[in-house]
Amino acid sequence: MNGAQAQLTTLVDNGVDVCFANPGTSEMHFVAALDAVPQMRAVLTLFEGVATGAADGYARMADKPAAVLLHLGPGLGNGVANLHNARRAHTPMVVVVGDHATYHKKYDAPLESDIDSLAGTVSGWVRRTMHPGDIAADTTDAVAASRAGVVSTLILPADVSWAEDARAAPAAPAAEPPGVDDDAVRAALAALRSGAPTVILIGGDGTRNPGLAAAVRVAEATGAKVLCETFPTRLERGAGVPAVERLAYFAEAAQAQLAGTANLILAGATSPVSFFAYPGKPSDLVPAGCDVHALAQPAGAAAALEQLADELAPGVTAAVAELARPELPTGDLTAFAVAAVVGALLPENAIIVDESNTAGIGVAAATAGAPAHDVLTLTGGAIGYGIPAAVGAAIAAPGRPVLALQADGSAMYTISGLWTQAREHLDVTTVLFNNGAYDILRIELQRVGAMGADTPGPKAQDLLDLGRPTIDFVKIAEGMGVPARRVRTAEELAVALADAFTETGPHLIEAVIPSLAG
Repeated sequence: MNGAQAQLTTLVDNGVDVCFANPGTSEMHFVAALDAVPQMRAVLTLFEGVATGAADGYARMADKPAAVLLHLGPGLGNGVANLHNARRAHTPMVVVVGDHATYHKKYDAPLESDIDSLAGTVSGWVRRTMHPGDIAADTTDAVAASRAGVVSTLILPADVSWAEDARAAPAAPAAEPPGVDDDAVRAALAALRSGAPTVILIGGDGTRNPGLAAAVRVAEATGAKVLCETFPTRLERGAGVPAVERLAYFAEAAQAQLAGTANLILAGATSPVSFFAYPGKPSDLVPAGCDVHALAQPAGAAAALEQLADELAPGVTAAVAELARPELPTGDLTAFAVAAVVGALLPENAIIVDESNTAGIGVAAATAGAPAHDVLTLTGGAIGYGIPAAVGAAIAAPGRPVLALQADGSAMYTISGLWTQAREHLDVTTVLFNNGAYDILRIELQRVGAMGADTPGPKAQDLLDLGRPTIDFVKIAEGMGVPARRVRTAEELAVALADAFTETGPHLIEAVIPSLAG
């Protein structure tokens, strides 16, 4: 078999059976080999950032890596933003980047670039395969490395891919679950038993039901406070699930949540810092004099929390959220009215992919008592994540409704993902919050003090405005094969959302709302 077929066979043998792709000439042997390996599902995307974002959403829901096929350095560059989000989410992923044939690189052809260096900025594992006989073993190593929660990038020169002397390799052994650090557990126990104000900040696999239940049990037994990281990789929540508060996005609000804390226990989360620097304000959000205890890495948070709970709260059952939906609102749409409609109508076992940003400010409260659901969030802050991640989540969990809550500005980064949703006939409903502006940047302009006491001038306002011309998301969606409608009232949104949840296939609802920033 040739190198490409050996690679595909090895991926499938290692449980990687979905590949999100935007290939080019250097990857044609990989493309041709797909028909010889029917177990591999190939999903075409029209932009590399959709491919990488879809692989991220897939892995978060499937709990296993997907493959991504990209074309040379520019293709990898186009996918970097969502690879950055995946790195921050500790998402397993295997990225295959085709390169020029080994003998062609010396000619510095137009697409020649330093793929290895670029890959290193977002990957936890990078390797370049130089011999056909190594391709299967290198692919096995890439999958094994990704299972530790990293992006693995394998660079495959074209002549290595088309060579015919490749051979198979055994599948990688199953990854061992991470062990619990007994010393870290003892330190956390001492902090919790001290009686001093303690916060447990959870992330990683601690935001699934077992980890949440263990953290809440500890809190009930000790009086500690439980917070979830601001942007969790995958958060289980809703009726029947222990409820935890998320650490606020804005630094001032996060400081208020942490005020007076003497001990901060990090269970799968990193120590909190502000997302940006602001004049005269601290970057480190840990209160002065607070001791920080690292309990567990993201992949071992739940196990460590359960060990704490068994020690401190034997026989304690964690309280869970009760089923409680908001009343359906009426009248003109606002951001909070959209949130209320979503909370009132969210189906059971839904997956919310949340890139609503500023406009989604009311969603968390409105869905707190909705039927149990998962939430995927923008872990790395690189926008253009929501539509692609919804593609991946829908492919990973085909029996579950996916609701993408999408801001208008960030939607335009990867809007072509709607085409993939239509092509694959995925059950994704996108509610697009259209306030005609980069609202978060309007707020940030004020927060950094860039305008002093004066009203921002016309040039500043123009850079944050999405009008002139107004973007018609209904026409864009319909042009990509996704049924769409525009709504301006709560009643219209309720009808549109109910219809979308009833009908199979993708839908887009453009919800026209006023700006929160004025």
